[in-house]
Amino acid sequence: QVQLVESGGGLVQPGGSLRLSCAASGSIVSIYGMGWYRQAPGKQRELVTFITSGGSTNYADSVKGRFTISRDNAKNTVYLQMNSLKPEDTAVYYCNADLSVGVLRRENYWGKGTLVTVSS
Repeated sequence: QVQLVESGGGLVQPGGSLRLSCAASGSIVSIYGMGWYRQAPGKQRELVTFITSGGSTNYADSVKGRFTISRDNAKNTVYLQMNSLKPEDTAVYYCNADLSVGVLRRENYWGKGTLVTVSS
C-alpha cells in the first residue's frame, strides 16, 4: 500500500507565497514521477506541474515563472514553491505519483488534497 501525504496549504494574501510538500510512503520500488494537480470550485482537476525521476519538469502556462517544483528522491518527497499567488490559484491541490510497487506493477496514486486559499 502506498500513501501520499500533503502538507503546507492555507490562507495567504495575493502576492504571497506558500510551499506545499508531499511525501510518499509504503511499498515503493521506484518513483517515475510526482506532481501536483489542482481543482478549483466548479472546475475540473488540472495539471499544475510534474517532475520526472530524471528531473524533467513541465508547468501549466498559468503558473510558469511563479511556481517551482522540486523533489528529494531520498525522501520520496516533492515540493511546490508557490510565489506571487493570485486569487485564481485558490483550489484544492492534489499530489500525484507515478510509481512502481513491484515487478511490472506500475501504478498511479493520489493524495487527499490540501486547500490553498488566496484572498485578502
